[in-house]
Amino acid sequence: MSAALTLVLERRTALVSGVVLVVLALAPLLGASLYTIVILTSVLAYALLAMSINLVAGYTGLLTLCHAAYAGVGAYASVLVARHLTHNGMIQLLAGVVMGAAVAALTGWIAVRASKTFFLMLSLAIGELLHILAVQWSSVTKGDNGLSAGAPLELVPGSPISLAGYVYWVAFGVFAVFAGLTLLVTRSPFGSALRGIRDNEPRMRALGYPTSLYKYGVWIFSGGVAGAAGWIMTAQLPRFIAPAQMSFHFAGLMLLAVTLGGLGSMWGSCVAAALIVLMQDVVSQDLGGQGPLALGLIFVIGVYVLPRGLAGIGRRARRSAAGHDGSPGRAAGAHDEIEEKVTA
Repeated sequence: MSAALTLVLERRTALVSGVVLVVLALAPLLGASLYTIVILTSVLAYALLAMSINLVAGYTGLLTLCHAAYAGVGAYASVLVARHLTHNGMIQLLAGVVMGAAVAALTGWIAVRASKTFFLMLSLAIGELLHILAVQWSSVTKGDNGLSAGAPLELVPGSPISLAGYVYWVAFGVFAVFAGLTLLVTRSPFGSALRGIRDNEPRMRALGYPTSLYKYGVWIFSGGVAGAAGWIMTAQLPRFIAPAQMSFHFAGLMLLAVTLGGLGSMWGSCVAAALIVLMQDVVSQDLGGQGPLALGLIFVIGVYVLPRGLAGIGRRARRSAAGHDGSPGRAAGAHDEIEEKVTA
């Protein structure tokens, strides 16, 4: 009975996710204002970055504070390519993804060999080093003043895309591709091995799995996804990136968002990332600039009320529904509770 309920809930989640994606895709046709389109583009960028973090934090057990810096590397790479090489958006995207993955490869070889608190602190050090590099390498990054591409992106040479709605559709397509690839990884045998490493790495090593290589591989992949998120951040005019988007403040905020959404839940991460954008860029204006304070209160209350994150709501619903069927349901509920504890 528990398996049937799980299937029903998964189908409902897929249906709701599909409806949300359709609405997002049609947003420019539904009369969304320029401001709304820009906000939605930021939501796509934050959501994809949250998914990249959740891939290593929720599925592999590596709580990271440096993926925001990888996204910043991707953003800087795409803007620099736009300024000095070409206005082609896809080449800029490729540069962002390659640089995000390359920096992740250079820094991750050592990082993935640490664990728990040591890994968290090491990832913080990596993120801060990249942040400081962006601040001090002013001849390339313009330092704290930030860097702008200076021109809209192009898909066809000589045809710049200046309308925000069209840029949004390109960004949405990029988000859909990389989010889909991330979900494919989580549902592949490779993703199953990652969950095994998260739950019991010594046993996986005893079974012959090269756990360090698995963690290194997913680290590089997630760095590339973060680089794609960085490109989305700079898709809309004025196509601007600043070191603040690589800081510990932003990295911690994104990790909190993933935690609030539920480690191991991609949809939860996307919802929490959207909440951050709305609180920072929309609600904050109505609160007299007190959006960060309100966001902090939401995080505190959320962690207290939903210790498993937003994804825990679905697990509780499944356990409650299964419990109505007598002892088998209670056994299924107990199994789900054990599963939650292992996942946490």
